[in-house]
Amino acid sequence: MVELNPALQSPIRLKLTTMLTGVSEIEFVTLRDHLDVSDSVLSKHISALAAERYVKSRKAVLDSRRTTWISLTTEGRKALSAHVAALRELIAGVE
Repeated sequence: MVELNPALQSPIRLKLTTMLTGVSEIEFVTLRDHLDVSDSVLSKHISALAAERYVKSRKAVLDSRRTTWISLTTEGRKALSAHVAALRELIAGVE
């Protein structure tokens, strides 16, 4: 049996990483708004995922304002794929 990844078991982290699979990177504010969480909550989840090397961030200036961009790493994509496979295996027998 494939093991669930503890770093991805939080619904917010799972949604966050899933959102990142469809883009090369996303602005922090956009991510926050789509997840409907506060800045501090999102920052904590990003920090936890960054500690696992699943996401990375970069600072930039956009329209004269400083912003943070978040992206999923190759390691993060692999971890998410394995986690989704484990979830599928777990629910395979459920009707």
